[in-house]
Amino acid sequence: MSSVRVLVGTRKGAFILSADGARRSWRVDGPLFGGWEVYHLKGSPVDPNRIFASQSTSWFGQLIQRSDDGGVTWEPVGNQFLYDGVPGTHQWYDGTPHPWEFARVWHLEPSLEDPDTVLAGVEDAALFRTTDAGQSWHELAGLRATGTGPTWQPGAGGLCLHTIIVSPADHRRIFIAISAAGAFRSDDAGVSWRQINRGLLSEGIPVEDAEEGHCVHHLALHPSRPDVLYMQKHWDVMRSDNAGDSWYEVSGNLPTDFGFAIDVHAHEPETVYVVPITSDSLHYPPDGQLRVYRSRTGGHEWEPLAKGLPQRDCYVNVLRDAMAVDTLDECGVYFGTTGGQVYASPDGGDSWDAIVHDLPAVLSVEVQTLA
Repeated sequence: MSSVRVLVGTRKGAFILSADGARRSWRVDGPLFGGWEVYHLKGSPVDPNRIFASQSTSWFGQLIQRSDDGGVTWEPVGNQFLYDGVPGTHQWYDGTPHPWEFARVWHLEPSLEDPDTVLAGVEDAALFRTTDAGQSWHELAGLRATGTGPTWQPGAGGLCLHTIIVSPADHRRIFIAISAAGAFRSDDAGVSWRQINRGLLSEGIPVEDAEEGHCVHHLALHPSRPDVLYMQKHWDVMRSDNAGDSWYEVSGNLPTDFGFAIDVHAHEPETVYVVPITSDSLHYPPDGQLRVYRSRTGGHEWEPLAKGLPQRDCYVNVLRDAMAVDTLDECGVYFGTTGGQVYASPDGGDSWDAIVHDLPAVLSVEVQTLA
C-alpha cells in the first residue's frame, strides 16, 4: 500500500508526519531544527528520500539542510548565497532607495528530473539554483534584470520570492511570484523573464492595472493542464488559461476573496481549493469559522467545506505555502494553521481531521506520496 509523508515547516522547527494510505493513524517526528524558523521543506520527486529544508533565525542567519534518508538525518549544505548578478537598490515603502539584502529562503523547488538540482526563492526577491545537491548556488540574475526590479516593494511579509512552479510539460518554463511585484514567467530555464500580470487589478498602487506592483500570494496548476494557472492575490482569486499571458477573476460566491493558500486536486484539474480570510487587516476566517472552499468548475462557483473543522471562535490564519495535496487514488488535501494545527482530508475535502493540534505556527506544508 502507498503511504504519505507530510513535511511541515513552523516558526520553531520542522515536523514530519507519516501515515499509510488509509491516512487514519499518524506518526509525528520532530521537532527538527528546534527553535529555528523553517520556512519550507520539500522532497525531490525523483528521489523522495532527498529532502531540502530552509531554516533561519534573525540571530544566526540562514541555513539550507539536506537529508538523503527521508528526514532521519540532515546536513547543512552550501550556505554561501551571494547576489552575484545585479547590484543596486530597490524601492522601500516610501519610495526611497533600499539596498538589496538577503534575509531568508522562502521556497525550495526540486527539479522534476534531477535530484541534484533545486531552485530557491529568497528575500529580498531573487532566484537561485544549485545543480550539485546544494553544495553551491548561483543566482539566475536575469529575473532582477527585467528592468522593473528597482521598483519592487515589499509586502507585509517582506520582499519575498515565495512561489516557484516548474511546468511538468516543459521543464524550461518556470513560473514565480513575488510579493509585492507580481507573477513572472521564464521560457528558457530562468535565463530571461517577463511579467505576466495582465488583467490583475490592485487598489493602493499608483496604477491599479500596472504591469508590476501586484501582491500575488500564491500560484497553482494541475500537471495535466500546465497552461491553466490559478492565483490567490491580495484580494481576488484569479485564473489564466494561457500560461499567465492574461488573467480573469474567479472569486465568484466566496465570502471574501482575500486569502493566501490555493491548490488544485491531484486528479481533477478543475477542482480548486482556497481558504478565505476576513480581510487584509483581519487575518482570520470570517465569523471565526474555519472553512476551506472548493470549486469543481475552475472558479466562480464555490462550496464551503466545514465537516471536522472548528466553526466557532477560530481565529487562525493559513499561510501561502501551508496547503498541499497528495496523489493517492482518493486525493488527500492538507493544510496547516498559525495556531499549530495540521488538518488532513482523505476524501478531497469532504471531511477533515486534525493530525496534530499543538505545533508552533505553521509556515509550510508539503506532501510526498510514497510507493
